[in-house]
Amino acid sequence: MDVILSIPVLNGPLPVVLYTVALAFAAYLLVRRPSRGRLVASSVGILIGAIAAVATFVISNVTSAFGEQLEFEVLWWATAGFAAAGLAMANLWRSRWWRKLLAALGGVVFLAASAVGINAVYGLDPTIGEMLGVSAPGTLITIPIPKPVSTTVPAWVPSDGSLYLAWRAPRNMPVFGRQGYVSIPAAESGFSARPAGLYLPPAALVPDPPPLPLVILMMGFPGQPGPEAVAAVVDRYQQKHQGLGPIVLVADQIGTQGDPMCADSKQYGKAQTYITKDVINWARQNLHIIQDPDYWALMGYSNGGGCAIKYGALMPSTFRNIVDISGEPFPGSEDSKVALQRIFQGNKAAFEAGKPVNIMRNAKVGSYAGVNAVFTYGAADGVYSEDQKTMSDVARSVGMSVTLTEIAGAAHSGPAFSGGVAAGLHVLCPLWGLSASSALQ
Repeated sequence: MDVILSIPVLNGPLPVVLYTVALAFAAYLLVRRPSRGRLVASSVGILIGAIAAVATFVISNVTSAFGEQLEFEVLWWATAGFAAAGLAMANLWRSRWWRKLLAALGGVVFLAASAVGINAVYGLDPTIGEMLGVSAPGTLITIPIPKPVSTTVPAWVPSDGSLYLAWRAPRNMPVFGRQGYVSIPAAESGFSARPAGLYLPPAALVPDPPPLPLVILMMGFPGQPGPEAVAAVVDRYQQKHQGLGPIVLVADQIGTQGDPMCADSKQYGKAQTYITKDVINWARQNLHIIQDPDYWALMGYSNGGGCAIKYGALMPSTFRNIVDISGEPFPGSEDSKVALQRIFQGNKAAFEAGKPVNIMRNAKVGSYAGVNAVFTYGAADGVYSEDQKTMSDVARSVGMSVTLTEIAGAAHSGPAFSGGVAAGLHVLCPLWGLSASSALQ
C-alpha cells in the first residue's frame, strides 16, 4: 500500500498516462451510432456536468468553503472533469453492457484526471497519499538522533556562530536529505494531530553530526503535514552549502476535527498548545537541534502562515524567527462570523485580541527586539498580498527586523510556497551560520 500512496502525481508517468486514458475514454464515449436521442442525451449530460462545476466553483469562492479563493485554473479542470463525467452518465442509458461498464470506468478516470490536474495547480501534494490525505510513512524516521551536548552553539563552532566556516562535509555524506513522518504525543494539549513530516539535511545524517537549526513548518487548510514540498526546497539549498540546512518539522496545526483557527477551543481542541508546547518539547528532546531559540524558526503557509505570525507575536522569546508565507491576516479571516461563534463563543473582544496585528500592537515596548520576520506573497495573489504588506508594516513598527518579499509570477499556490520557503532560508540561514551573508551568496 505504501508503494501506491508514494506514487508521484505532480510529475512522472502517472499524470501523462491518466490524461491519455481519459482522452481515450472520452473519444470512445463520444463516438456512437448517431441518433437524435443519443445526441440530446450526450449534450445534456455534458451541459449539466459543466454547470455543476461552475456552480461548485462559484459557491466555494463565495462561502470560502476551502478557506481561500480557488484559482481560476481550478474552474477549467473541474469543468472538464464534470462535463466528461456527465458524458459518461449519458452513456449508461440505452447502451449495451460493455458500454455501460466502460462508461462507469470512464467516469472514475475523468474525475481522477480532474483531481490530479487541480492538485497540479497548487503543487503542494506530490503523491497519491498526500492528495488523499493519507500518510505513507514507509520512510518513517527511525534512526537514532543524539541529543546535543551543549544547550547553545557547540564550542567548536566559531564565536560568531558561522558553522559553515568550521564544517567539512564527510566523504560518505548523503547527497540528499532524508524525509519521513514521526508521531508527536499531545502530552499537554490532548490535540488530535496527524503524524508530522520530518526532513533531515545531509549534515544531520553523518556520524557525529553537528546540532542544527530547527524550522517548525505549518501548512495550509485543507492540506497535509507532509515533508515532500519543503524537502525539495531545502534540498536545493543544502546542495549549494555542503549539506548544511535546517532540520524541518512539519507540524499539524489542523488536526482531524476541522480548522481550529490557530486557537485552543472546546470544539476543535487545543491546537495552539499543541504547537507551542507539545511540538517544541518533542523537538527539544528528540531532535539534534541547537537548543537556543535564536536558531529556531516558525514558518507557515496560508493558514499556517497566519498561525506562525500569531504564535510568534504571542511568544517572541520562544519564536525568534518567523516566516509567514502568503499567510491569512488572522485566524478565521475567510469567515469571521464562524470564527467568532465557534472559537470565541461570540466574544468579540477576545476575537479582536487574537488577531496578530492587535497582539503586536498591544505588546510591551521592546518585546520584539531581535525578532526576525520574513513575509512573502505571490505577485499574482489578489487575496493575501495586501494583507502581507500590512502585516509586515505592523511587525516593523513594533521593532521586528522585517523582510518583505514578492514571489514573481506566483498566485496562492505551489510556486508561492516554494518561493516563500527559499526566501526564508535566504534571510535566516546566514544568521544561523549555515552560509555566508545573503549579500555574498
